[in-house]
Amino acid sequence: MSDSNPDGGEFFAQFLDDYFAECDEHLTLVRRHLLALETQIGQTGLDSSLLDELFRSFHTLKGISGMVGLGEAEQLAHHMESYLRALRQRDAALGGEGAEALIEGTTVLEQVIAAFRKKEDAPDIAATVARLQAVVPEVSSEPERPEPARAAADAAASSQPHGGPSHAPGPAPAAEGTRTWRFEFVPTPELSERGVNVNSVRARLLEIGELVQATPHVRGRGQIVFEFVVSTGADETVFAGWRDDNLTYAPAEEAAPHSAGPSAPSTSARDAGSAADSAPQATPAASLLAPSNFVRVDLTRLDELMRLIGELVTSRARLDESLKQLKRSVAPAEWRALQETSQAMSRQLRDLREGVMRVRMVQVGEIFERMKFVVRDLSRESGKEIKLELRGQETEIDKFLVERMTDPLLHLVRNAVSHGLETVGERVALGKPSEGRITLSAAASGDNVLIEVADDGRGIDEGRVAERARTLGLIAGDARPDEALLLKLICAPGFSTREEADRASGRGVGMDVVAAAVEELGGTLALATRKGLGSRFTIELPLTLAIAEALIASVGGQRFALPQAAVREIIEVEASSVKVFENNEIVSHRGGALPLVRLSRLFGLDETAAPVFHVFVVGSGAGAVGLVVDRAIGQREIVVRGLNDPLVKVRGVAGATDLGDGRVVLILDVAALRHSARGGRQAGGNGQARAPRPSPRDGFGKTL
Repeated sequence: MSDSNPDGGEFFAQFLDDYFAECDEHLTLVRRHLLALETQIGQTGLDSSLLDELFRSFHTLKGISGMVGLGEAEQLAHHMESYLRALRQRDAALGGEGAEALIEGTTVLEQVIAAFRKKEDAPDIAATVARLQAVVPEVSSEPERPEPARAAADAAASSQPHGGPSHAPGPAPAAEGTRTWRFEFVPTPELSERGVNVNSVRARLLEIGELVQATPHVRGRGQIVFEFVVSTGADETVFAGWRDDNLTYAPAEEAAPHSAGPSAPSTSARDAGSAADSAPQATPAASLLAPSNFVRVDLTRLDELMRLIGELVTSRARLDESLKQLKRSVAPAEWRALQETSQAMSRQLRDLREGVMRVRMVQVGEIFERMKFVVRDLSRESGKEIKLELRGQETEIDKFLVERMTDPLLHLVRNAVSHGLETVGERVALGKPSEGRITLSAAASGDNVLIEVADDGRGIDEGRVAERARTLGLIAGDARPDEALLLKLICAPGFSTREEADRASGRGVGMDVVAAAVEELGGTLALATRKGLGSRFTIELPLTLAIAEALIASVGGQRFALPQAAVREIIEVEASSVKVFENNEIVSHRGGALPLVRLSRLFGLDETAAPVFHVFVVGSGAGAVGLVVDRAIGQREIVVRGLNDPLVKVRGVAGATDLGDGRVVLILDVAALRHSARGGRQAGGNGQARAPRPSPRDGFGKTL
């Protein structure tokens, strides 16, 4: 693996952060465009816009990888760029082997960058490079528009081996009417506050000419210096004032190359086929400049900001409690003024919290797009024809949750391919379309988000699962499991109905990972399945884990908080209207029977025989349940504190909070309580998933 200086100082660390963020953005685009390009295999006229976008992304990845000294990534991107250049110039046709080489190269490129990020050894790229070289015709090595400076620079670059550190070559000869300058930029915190950084400097240089090379150098005490060589026909007066921004310059033939400290390999923005070649007015692809109205922020900084906001919420709650005590001893006019100030602070704090949350929100499509590559590879390996449908990609969710839901969704998609979908022959024999369908969908539901993974395959064989569970000693007797117990069984560690493992499944790991991840994030996992029609896994997650709106209720002298988004309505019920049916209390509600759960009995609290009590209605349709409380106190904004200790975890309790008076208030897990009331089974607080029974839907054939 190529080395970069690990002690390059604060600026080099920030530069690496920008590098990884830039790579993520371009690789996301590359994955999407490659799948679109693959549909054009064998066609004579390829979509030029796709080729241009792919070329620009790989060109940028090559350049920035060279700047951080990641030679393997630079080499892979270079060879993929070369093949795309040949496709653009029609020196090569897009065949199956070429598309496979690009996709394999992208996968290995991701692995190289991930290893660099984790400071691990990079994977061997030799086989992938050889495959890429095999699909690039010799003519593609010629530049699209030969210019003297560009051709000379390419010749110098081609003489250097890839895959390891390389020192910057001397400046290329300038074309007639142009001159080559060597610029040097030294970043400082003061300049950064004024918006002057390596990205903005690079943009300036690209505006006045062609960027021949760019090289970071690390000097004593970890100071990083960026050196740029630019070929330009602009007069010196154009950039003479840039010295005030620590951007010094000198003619290239007069400036001595740096020798102090190790440096990363140089990168070039001169390669043929850049955006400037085909569209002179466009910004060259190698530019690192992000749009000026975007700022990359480390997620840990936002986490710290949310923590501080949570402390403010608690402090404001304590202020409210203090004001209540002062009401009796302060003049009414003064108390009203204090109350108005407190309410204004409350509104401002809520606006602040919502503003920070908007910053943290990203579209769930960020995960969905990655699944296209997964389904493509599994389809080719299994021989199954698969169509992946994506819905609700624009649904937004906390970035923290997105990152932690990638692996669970990956496992669900793999299981859908391996266990759910039939082979082409099986589907045709059953009268189904030969092409199986997997649907990934997301939708917002109040303060929660629902993510579903559905397939139209064979469904879960309850008998086979039960037989396997009996063999493992997980269940006894001849009872057939319902959907809730099925979910609990397949989420058990080591459980699998496959006798042999393949790339997708069969090792007994996967669903337990999904269950544990969902549980850890305070969500619920549900299963709906019909034999021969398919299966649907539904994940319900909170939009955020930090702060939420809650309803406060009193039960047996204790206070509880219920997430407001989970409560559909609050009704007042007379004790005389409660009926008992099969040892369950029900009450007539909106033309149906609403089962009741008395929280006082559930938690062993004193029960008040009041003639009238309040009921919190949660769920909808046939899944609705009424949670009986003594009194509804009001609405509050709460800071959610999770209960991570397995010794204090209780089914039906999701966490705890402080309302400002120093007393702990438990936050109820509404989904678990509702499921308990409907008579289903679920796992306890041992890391397995809570599995609420899914609500009935209109025909399995329509929803899966």
